[in-house]
Amino acid sequence: MLPRKTITFLKQLTANNNREWFDRNRQRYEDEVREPAFDYIRSMEEPIADISPHFVVAASKTRGSLMRVFRDTRFSKEKTPYKTNIGIQFRHVAGKDVHAPGFYLHIEPGNVFLAAGIWS
Repeated sequence: MLPRKTITFLKQLTANNNREWFDRNRQRYEDEVREPAFDYIRSMEEPIADISPHFVVAASKTRGSLMRVFRDTRFSKEKTPYKTNIGIQFRHVAGKDVHAPGFYLHIEPGNVFLAAGIWS
């Protein structure tokens, strides 16, 4: 599914979760995390369509199935700027965001899980 270098990058990001490190390694993020995640998302087009044609499978940088790397720190005790996991959602077409019914895949070093339903 994902190359080993994807997990290696996430481990390094965990150890260096700051803007300076990420800026120096932004192209690695694109090549080693985002593009392999997009490849996986594209590979799920038919399997998700077989479940239902009403779920969004989109390999795009904005409003797609891949969740953003930037952490929303406004209301969180966790103030590191970047997420150290890959979050992929296949939401229902009627929903506008992650609060819609759907499927979710979470990948981080040492932990992978799948979820289905509605997050609230």
